Amino acid sequence: MTDSSADRARAAARNCEAAGLASEADILYRLAETLDLPFRTATLDDAGAVNAALAGADVLLNAAGPFSLTAGPLIEACLSLGIHYLDISAECAAIEAASRFHKEALRRRIMIMPAVGFDVVPSDCLAAHVAARQRGARRLAIGISGLQLMSRGSGRTIIEDFARPVMIRRHGRLEPVAPGTLEHLFDYGSGPRASVAVEWGDVSSAYYTTGIPDISVYFEATLPVRATLQAKRVWGPLWGSPLGKLWWQAHLPMIPAGPSSRERAEHAAVLVAEAEDAHGEKATSRLCTPEAYTMTAMTAPAVAERVLAGDLEIGFQTPAKVYGADFVLTFPGVTREDLH
Repeated sequence: MTDSSADRARAAARNCEAAGLASEADILYRLAETLDLPFRTATLDDAGAVNAALAGADVLLNAAGPFSLTAGPLIEACLSLGIHYLDISAECAAIEAASRFHKEALRRRIMIMPAVGFDVVPSDCLAAHVAARQRGARRLAIGISGLQLMSRGSGRTIIEDFARPVMIRRHGRLEPVAPGTLEHLFDYGSGPRASVAVEWGDVSSAYYTTGIPDISVYFEATLPVRATLQAKRVWGPLWGSPLGKLWWQAHLPMIPAGPSSRERAEHAAVLVAEAEDAHGEKATSRLCTPEAYTMTAMTAPAVAERVLAGDLEIGFQTPAKVYGADFVLTFPGVTREDLH
């Protein structure tokens, strides 16, 4: 976390009057001590304790994945208490689940906005940008390069996801494809590069932002990405079984809690979005950002600050739908260029 993003986190937490909520008190204690903030703990299977821990808060920023397990109970608590809900999910299923609370969020006059981290703020803003450039687009393809670092929390999410197929959107509906079978070429800045379809939050969020019915998301097809998808295809049912999950969870401590500041400074991310209409006319734009975890540390507190200031729309929302395609350009180190 950069100094500026740490300051944002302190300010957002103090204004929200709730520094944090977690089931692992020692982890939260160290974080709260670093940021000089109070903290509270609760487990998600105790609704009363969760409500007590959130009492007096204005906004909840959920950073505890897998969000398929944590988002639902926390959204329900926020609805009960009238608290705006944010998270940093990259999970298509979790975003879809959050969208089903839209009517209740309207009734309670709160905003539910999942995925305010690297996924999906940069890609959601880029999707909105190319959709505006190519009016009437029917197909949206998003390519992402540079996601080489992984935290222990991301590892937990991958474990939960191993037995599931890759999801894309066709004709407005989510459809499965076999891992490693759908490819596309994107120019990340040094010529066309093969990229392979993955399940990523934009398959859901970009649909609500742009209304484009066909959406797929790809990672640059590096050897590790191809190997992971091949393993998912062959061993997914075994590794995604209860016994397989137990084995992986036992080995999670071998993964660092998160990349170091030096590692994050040495990496960056590139995103490309293509919007195409029914006649084959296409708009393509490219976005360069800081490393993904660094970007999350900037975007998530920034959204929380806006919500605390009253800059929000009630109901289920997506970042670019509320804050616009140029929101991502307000962060340092972010550049955008139109390719066609």
